[in-house]
Amino acid sequence: MSTKHWFLLQYKPNSHRLALRNLHRQGFETFLPMQDVTQRHSTKFVQQRRPLFPGYMFVSFALDTAPWRKINSTVGVARLVSFDGQPKALPSDLIAGLMARCDTQGRVLPPDQFAPGDELQVMSGPFAEYVATIETIDAEQRIWLLMEFMGQKTRMAVWPEQVQLTK
Repeated sequence: MSTKHWFLLQYKPNSHRLALRNLHRQGFETFLPMQDVTQRHSTKFVQQRRPLFPGYMFVSFALDTAPWRKINSTVGVARLVSFDGQPKALPSDLIAGLMARCDTQGRVLPPDQFAPGDELQVMSGPFAEYVATIETIDAEQRIWLLMEFMGQKTRMAVWPEQVQLTK
């Protein structure tokens, strides 16, 4: 039996759910890492789950035995990323590393690398783009930040998904 490898697939705009459903019906294993994104819509903030790599997902099959050519004609799929007419397998450690960072639904988990004193950049919400210092992390995994705001230190709470370490 030949081994399965992971390949890159481009799906049609806003068709990731359709492509996933149709690939699963055909027996292909897929992986679509998702992330939660907060966006401002007029006066409120809306949390949405979006693909980590917009327009792309991963599909697994054995190149020599699977009927992989039918992937290109699957509803929702634009094309299997190929070079010289042949799909190129992705490094297995890359996919394994991505899968290790995701939960069972494919949602990217926040890294457990935050500690008091670290400098973080707020990525979403009303304080997006602000840089702050971690004061504490509580039992519910909320991160309490000290933020320099209008000449004063202000304390605020954020969730790990809302921040990233500054380099």
